[in-house]
Amino acid sequence: MSVTVRVPAKVNVQLAVGAARADGFHDLANVFLAVGLYDEVTVTPADGLRVTCVGPDAGQVPLDRTNLAARAAIALAERYGRTPDVHLHIAKDIPVAGGMAGGSADGAGALLACDALWGTGASREELLGICAELGSDVPFSLVGGAALGTGRGERLTALEAGGSFHWVFAMAERGLSTPAVFREFDRLAEGREVPEPVASRHLLDALAEGDPDALAATLSNDLQPAALSLFPELADTLAAGRAAGALATLVSGSGPTTAHLARDPDAAVKIAEALRVSGTCKDVRVAAGPAPGATVVGSAR
Repeated sequence: MSVTVRVPAKVNVQLAVGAARADGFHDLANVFLAVGLYDEVTVTPADGLRVTCVGPDAGQVPLDRTNLAARAAIALAERYGRTPDVHLHIAKDIPVAGGMAGGSADGAGALLACDALWGTGASREELLGICAELGSDVPFSLVGGAALGTGRGERLTALEAGGSFHWVFAMAERGLSTPAVFREFDRLAEGREVPEPVASRHLLDALAEGDPDALAATLSNDLQPAALSLFPELADTLAAGRAAGALATLVSGSGPTTAHLARDPDAAVKIAEALRVSGTCKDVRVAAGPAPGATVVGSAR
């Protein structure tokens, strides 16, 4: 039998970052929105644990036990006294090292697929607990929709989204390491007090009302200065999006993918065309959110 799970990318419409904690993590107020770019993870019984991957930049994806999909299979197997003898095949469409939680999506997808394949009967709370152990963004990849992540992002509160928000995502020529961006955030924050991260009430209201203009006025990412410090060329991509009519632009998460909010689907197509010929990015994708979280889309015997 095989099981295939589809998992969405995310954009952070707000990413408020607190000072570094004693454990090296940062407290966050992280407003996630799942968007319609997907990876698919297919799990098949095998003689041992194996990972394969196809799709854009698949060569950058680790195929050993450090891969989050592999770690998810191992974690679930250990909890239920099994051996993780599965072939994990990842069909990637989410940018690699792009700040859109592609690795986290694969972890959540593998977890749900292995749960279905093995019939473990794990509760949603158990699966979310394993997700939180795997990484800060993994729980949201399982849940999807819109949510506020607190703690290091793993404690989720579902949010209302009153309509669809249309985005253009511009992929950069190279990736950015999330730990490196956080280190740069800490360096830039030296000598000043970093406020406690709090979700913006205006942003949450705009999300609930489905109002793209109001959302545009409240988008924020505390990691953006650090990402721009490490990758200054991203400023040109952000400027190109604004010039093309985006309501607002920002770096997605730790970057380097940039997110450009459009008023409607037609505007998104025009912004994408302008970015594609701007010479400031490698590729451009159009997607809307919110999108559903990890979902079983196929099984076969």
